[in-house]
Amino acid sequence: MDIASLETPVPVVDLGIAEANMARMQAYADAHGLALRPHIKTHKLPGLARRQVELGARGITCQKLGEAEVMADGGLDDIFISYPLIGEAKAERLAALAARVKMRVAVDSPAALATAIRAARHGHTIGVVVEFDSGAKRTGVTSVDAALELARAIKAQPGLRFDGLMTYPTTAATAAFLAEALPRLSAEGLEAKVLSGGGSPQAAKTHELAPVNELRVGTYIYNDRMMVAAGAATWEDCALTLHVTVISRPEPDRAIIDAGTKSFAADIMPAGIQEGYGYIMGYPEARIDRLSEEHGMVDLSASSRRPEVGERLRVVPNHVCPVSNLHDRVAVIRDGAFQGFVEVAARGRTL
Repeated sequence: MDIASLETPVPVVDLGIAEANMARMQAYADAHGLALRPHIKTHKLPGLARRQVELGARGITCQKLGEAEVMADGGLDDIFISYPLIGEAKAERLAALAARVKMRVAVDSPAALATAIRAARHGHTIGVVVEFDSGAKRTGVTSVDAALELARAIKAQPGLRFDGLMTYPTTAATAAFLAEALPRLSAEGLEAKVLSGGGSPQAAKTHELAPVNELRVGTYIYNDRMMVAAGAATWEDCALTLHVTVISRPEPDRAIIDAGTKSFAADIMPAGIQEGYGYIMGYPEARIDRLSEEHGMVDLSASSRRPEVGERLRVVPNHVCPVSNLHDRVAVIRDGAFQGFVEVAARGRTL
């Protein structure tokens, strides 16, 4: 089958580009003594996760237990869940995973720690890191005192292993927190072997930002419009593009494509950078300025060239990770040739 004959909208992954992206990030991590632990939330494909490990990754990162369960079924045996798990049901599922593969989890509260404690009572050791906030104002303790309190509690629990600290993203605030936390942990005999940071846009500067020794990144494998805008990738580094078809030209300055919010994520670009909901390859002045569920409205007023009804377009999404989660499968190509479809196995695993 020729890629141009596939029905649209369809996400298409260029395996050659993805392979180059994986190799480049692994080389960076190796050069700077960082354990690369890729986040699978971008691709959600066990096959690509296995390839990341084959290239040198120390294990993988998942955000949800459902993702971890799919990856364990797919042969991944060293998994970090960088997300607080709360409640008895989560504890039982974590225990079942820990009986199969090496597990590490993040905590930032006594409630999250209690979940890990309940899971460890089933008899399998679980590694635990304390998450701290580096400015994202998301999860993570906000003081060294709170981190120390949790670290002490982890060390005191049978079946749990205090592994260290984690944060997202890696920033200058990460370095300041570690500068205070590490001596205090050491003084109490608490060894933080793992210092885990993350974030694809600034990944290549990680060694300059803070003394972390583990790098969690996800978007780099595909890249997207936000990564290009951040200077972390080029259009040629974008491995996933959404192939769409122009289905209408109601006016000279307007085209309609067959993909809306059910195909694209509704993420917008940071203020003052670029507008629209994706970059149309070959039509750089065109702007996808509105989305409804199944329609994408394209403003052609600034475009010197204008696509016709029936023409297929390739679009780089603003944010690629949610796009993976919107589709049951991706088409894969290598050297321009269609290789088949791959099911997005961890799609929708939000529990």
